[in-house]
Amino acid sequence: MINLKNKNLEISLHLLIWLVLFFLPAAFTIGSETDWSAIFRHFWLQLFFLAIIFYLNYFIIVKWLFEDKRLWFFTSNFLLLVILIVVKSQIFELLEPDRPKMLGKRPPEGMRYFFDFLIYLIPVAFSIAINASKKMQKAEEMKIEADNIKLQSELKHLKYQLQPHFFFNSLNNIYSLIDFDSEKAKQSVHSLSKLMRHLLYKTDVDKISLSEEIDFLNKYIDLMSLRLNDKTKVYTNFPKKIPNLEVAPLLFISIVENAFKHGVSATQHSDISFKMEIVEDEIHFTASNSNFPKTDTDKSGSGIGVENLQKRLNLLYHEKHEFHSCLNDGMYIAEVKLKTK
Repeated sequence: MINLKNKNLEISLHLLIWLVLFFLPAAFTIGSETDWSAIFRHFWLQLFFLAIIFYLNYFIIVKWLFEDKRLWFFTSNFLLLVILIVVKSQIFELLEPDRPKMLGKRPPEGMRYFFDFLIYLIPVAFSIAINASKKMQKAEEMKIEADNIKLQSELKHLKYQLQPHFFFNSLNNIYSLIDFDSEKAKQSVHSLSKLMRHLLYKTDVDKISLSEEIDFLNKYIDLMSLRLNDKTKVYTNFPKKIPNLEVAPLLFISIVENAFKHGVSATQHSDISFKMEIVEDEIHFTASNSNFPKTDTDKSGSGIGVENLQKRLNLLYHEKHEFHSCLNDGMYIAEVKLKTK
């Protein structure tokens, strides 16, 4: 449909240009006696030949230039221009029988042919320029399409990479509950099943509502909190009134996972907090946790979460996001700001 509209626009534009050129000499003679014969000989005939040269090049001859058939291109144009110059000369002789007597008052015939040849090169140049711009536009469209395919492929790869990572961390937490609290382990499996339902049916789209994303985060935080002892406190501050905004699915889960992975100690007091604020169409999400770095022997996570998040933000919200992380007074703080529109 778009190509058809572009084609109709192109045809309309061509018609408009030629109509303007056709009526231009008549417009300049309004209010005075018009010599239609002179206009035909010196303007409309020339315009007709220019149109022939332009469209033969536009549809046929110029293609040979871009197909490395340059000899065909130059030879065809040279012969075309010479033939039209000769035909024009013959028509002038028929329309101006007294022309030979007037030659003394005009430039030499060879000079007139030379000037005609230069004038006839103008539509050739225009047809080359238009076809070249079309090819550049098509190449740009193909590049954009290829970049979009690559983007979608990379995003799918990141999403598929994230889900096993998510399940791995969740199963690790459930496994740690089995030995000392089987009831909590059962509850965790039930909670995980709800999260799996969300992953299966809600994440295979470009965007979901912010309310659904917050609901998923709350369920995951509840799941992770089941295995915590009294030494760890978890605080959440999500907006009660959620505006009608959309975000990419699973966008903040990596930060939440990271907070539970590095913010929990079996022997020391620790705090984990999550806060989300909505400022017009911007989302500010902050996670802070006590910092207990994992040792090299700890295999409780693959460490790809935050790196995955940064890649997805760059792809989905290029130049529309900020991501910062730092250590401040023993607390690790990660903050995401993104514009949803």
